[in-house]
Amino acid sequence: MLQTIAGNYATLGRYVEQQLWLGRVLAFEPNDAVTRAILAEADFEWRADIQPLHQMIDSIRATNPAAVPRIANWWLNCALAERDATAAKDALVAARENAINLGNDVFCNRPFVEGVIAQMAKDDDKARSAFTAARAEQEKIVQAEPNFGPPWCVLGLIDAALSRKEEALREGRHAVELLPVEKDALRGPAVIKHLAMIAAWVGDKDLACQQLAMIARPPSPVTYGQLKLMPFWDPLRGDPRFEQIVASLAPK
Repeated sequence: MLQTIAGNYATLGRYVEQQLWLGRVLAFEPNDAVTRAILAEADFEWRADIQPLHQMIDSIRATNPAAVPRIANWWLNCALAERDATAAKDALVAARENAINLGNDVFCNRPFVEGVIAQMAKDDDKARSAFTAARAEQEKIVQAEPNFGPPWCVLGLIDAALSRKEEALREGRHAVELLPVEKDALRGPAVIKHLAMIAAWVGDKDLACQQLAMIARPPSPVTYGQLKLMPFWDPLRGDPRFEQIVASLAPK
C-alpha cells in the first residue's frame, strides 16, 4: 500500500514525499529489496543520477542474492541507462520468467528486450532476429487482448524496430484510441508516451515531440531521468524540441 502511494507521488513529480513514504516502508521492512530499489530509483527519475540505483543493485546482489529476481527490472533499466549490454543480459537472465515492465504497466516479452540490447550493442543482425521473434509472440498477445491498448504499444515498437513504419504508427495510434486519457488518466498518458517512442524509432520526430509535449507536465509517465538517459529516446537527441522537453523536466 505504501509503495503504491510512493508511486503516485513519483507520477506527480513529488519526489521528496515519495522518499518520505518509502522511508516509512523501510522502517518496517528494512531489508525489502523492492522498496530499496524504488527508493534508489528516485534519484534516477528525478535527477538523472543512476549511481544510487547502481550501488543499491550491487548491494542487493552481494548481500541478498535470493531477492535479485525481484529487482531484475530495475537492474535492467540501470544497465540500459548506462549502455552496459553485458549487465543488461545478466539482468534479463535474473528476471527468469518474470514479466518485463517497460514502465507504467506496459509489459514486453523477452525477445523484445534481447532486440533492444542487441541494438544498443550495434549488432543489427541479432537485433532483427530478436525483434522478429518478439513480433511472433506479441501478435499472439494482441490477438488474445485485442481491445487492450498496452500490448498494441509493444507491437508498434517491434514493428518500428523492424522498419515497418506504417504498421508501427497505426498500431501506436490504435493503442491511444483504445485507452484514451479521458478513459484512464494514468495509463492513457503512458500509451501516448509509447506512441511518441514509436514515432521516434521510425524517424517521425515531429509526431514524437508533439506527443511528448502533451504529457510532459505532471502527472506524467515520463521523467527527466528517462528522457535524459534511456536509449529508447536516442533518435530524438539533438532535436531542439526534444531537448526543450527534457530541460522542462529537469529538477528546479
